[in-house]
Amino acid sequence: MATEEIMEGMSTQLSEALKSLAKAKTVEDKLAYSQIVKNLSDSMGVFLNIAVDGMMEDYNFDED
Repeated sequence: MATEEIMEGMSTQLSEALKSLAKAKTVEDKLAYSQIVKNLSDSMGVFLNIAVDGMMEDYNFDED
């Protein structure tokens, strides 16, 4: 699976979790959805950091 597909899937899931969090009535439901949002956000951050690291390795600072 391509990185773009993974990020798009996580972004969709994050959006759905945020909508569900907004509709949650009980504290338990809000806590569950907030944990889902946090986990998805952390996972997306890992992918973005990997992408940034890859871009930094490709960039040659000596040529500037």
